[in-house]
Amino acid sequence: MRIRWLSWILLLPWLAGCSLSTRDGGPSHPVDLSSIPDAVPQKVPRSRYGNPPSYRVMGRTYHVLDDARGFRQRGIASWYGTKFHGRRTSSGEPYDMYAMTAAHKTLPLPTWVRVTNLENGRSVVVKVNDRGPFHEGRIIDLSYAAAAKLGVLAKGTAPVEIVALIPGEASSATTRERRDPPNDHGHFLQAGAFSSLPNARSLQRRLQRLHDVPVAIREEGGLHKVIVGPLQAQAELEDLSRLLEAWGIRPHHLVQ
Repeated sequence: MRIRWLSWILLLPWLAGCSLSTRDGGPSHPVDLSSIPDAVPQKVPRSRYGNPPSYRVMGRTYHVLDDARGFRQRGIASWYGTKFHGRRTSSGEPYDMYAMTAAHKTLPLPTWVRVTNLENGRSVVVKVNDRGPFHEGRIIDLSYAAAAKLGVLAKGTAPVEIVALIPGEASSATTRERRDPPNDHGHFLQAGAFSSLPNARSLQRRLQRLHDVPVAIREEGGLHKVIVGPLQAQAELEDLSRLLEAWGIRPHHLVQ
């Protein structure tokens, strides 16, 4: 209980900054970011404050991962800037909008990840040292500098892929990519089909809470079908299939 309470206290300054009364944004004057290098994965102790087993924000419970090894995720990235610049992050470090950092809901702090903008192919390495974003459907909050290098600033959000980099094992990410080459079109998995729309929405919410991939409901033939995807790698498909099996949800199968 003490750990959970402590984690909530540490998140309060961050959440207080999320008030709609103050707008976030970039600096008021042009800044040259060309000389800022990518973050470099390092072997360092886990943050004493940023890794409770779980924490709760806005009515939702998040479980912090024990290990980032093999972690890969696709979804929507956003960014944060002047509103939080200088404030304490969940790891205890001050937020520097000009550093190559990011916030993630469940990765251990710190974790280094390669973030690739799927719209333009740009890629950077950032240090995850904060918690968030807690907006629905977003998987990572980039620093101003990281967002600028990825070309995210203008639109505010972008579809990205995150791959965890383990210090001393940075090649593990490319090894997995060779084993699970991305599919240009992606796979879609039908997780369930229900005559009742509320039942379909219930499964949709469960999957969205535990899996940061798009989950849609299609109406076909009088049924409400819960469709997950696109899943770009075979490993993602296998992980989701195992999760559905554990929940006793059968059958589930690939769809177009």
